[in-house]
Amino acid sequence: MSSEHGLRPGYKIFSGNSNTALAQAVAAQLEGPLSKALVGRFSDGEIQVEIGENVRGLDAFIVQSTAPDANNRLMELLIMIDALKRASAGSITAVIPYYGYARQDRKVAPRTPITAKLVADLIEAAGATRVVSMDMHAGQIQGFFNIPFDHLYAAPVLLDHMRKRFDGQAQDVVVVSPDAGGVERARAYSKRLGSTLGIVDKRRTKPNVAEIMNVIGEVSGKTAVLLDDMIDTAGTLTQAANALMDKGAAKVYAYATHGVLSGPAVERIQKSPIEEVVITDTIALSPQAQACPKIKTLSVAKLFGEAIRRIHTGDSLSSLFV
Repeated sequence: MSSEHGLRPGYKIFSGNSNTALAQAVAAQLEGPLSKALVGRFSDGEIQVEIGENVRGLDAFIVQSTAPDANNRLMELLIMIDALKRASAGSITAVIPYYGYARQDRKVAPRTPITAKLVADLIEAAGATRVVSMDMHAGQIQGFFNIPFDHLYAAPVLLDHMRKRFDGQAQDVVVVSPDAGGVERARAYSKRLGSTLGIVDKRRTKPNVAEIMNVIGEVSGKTAVLLDDMIDTAGTLTQAANALMDKGAAKVYAYATHGVLSGPAVERIQKSPIEEVVITDTIALSPQAQACPKIKTLSVAKLFGEAIRRIHTGDSLSSLFV
């Protein structure tokens, strides 16, 4: 490839069908189009992949989230990796903005799988030489791989939006973790905003069902900012918002990196007391979510584009998040 993409020759960016808009935006950050690849279906539903450009000896990057339709998107990714490997790509980096199955990172009951590890094995076995993802549900999943793993954070994008929205009002803002598992994340954001910290104590009775128990921290009269890594059915989020309002919060906003927004999520958000839900474009939104006036999307294309540039040129990624 020539230097038309703003980089030295030797790389190409491909995309599956999960989030072509993000992939195109990432390529645009690097001043060029996506490389050609056919990712279609045979009549019986089998995935058909054909790489449309010469990749011999080049750095190949595949931008593919495993949502929506996690299983099909994962298979697309694996088959694309295999196609690039057999086409003699010099390196194959799986850029997975949203890593599905990350919630299954440990045995939570007898005779249950650790599916996040299985997915890591599949990606590695297919032929990926590096993985890039953002705001993993469980950071230890990086250790499931025996190849380099670059963990990116949406914090620069989300914090920039928060600072503009709450400019000069940090003392009236409380960053709230909707569960105990997200306290470290919420503490990091509250520190950078100069605000206080809150926690919603929650007991989960079964998957995707949450029971709100108590609010820890002073929220009365304050603007509460719920912060999470992902929003799936929005049950936890909306119940936490109700709990915060019951404790006297003046307003409730929500920020999250990944907007899975499955099942009744959009309807729950619309009916909730949350003023606005701010997410990133790691996952392509459904038409229903796009039409919801309470949901705002920020782009992380610049972060992924810069990460790809630095991986290709051998520069440090950690300085992106200092």
